[in-house]
Amino acid sequence: MENQNHPSIPQSELVEIADERERNYWAAKLGVSCETLKSAVRAIHSMEFSRLKEYLNIKNVKSSSSF
Repeated sequence: MENQNHPSIPQSELVEIADERERNYWAAKLGVSCETLKSAVRAIHSMEFSRLKEYLNIKNVKSSSSF
């Protein structure tokens, strides 16, 4: 058996930004543009949905996306 002493993040809670369709989905879900989403990932060095949402809420980022 494998010993896992570190918490793992379920795949469904990881924001995928490499694929354009996934990036568009997560940007819409968070209410931001794709560029803002990518900038947030770079700023906090995480792709965890809850951390990105918290960061974006703190920054009061508004959507500049035009779907």
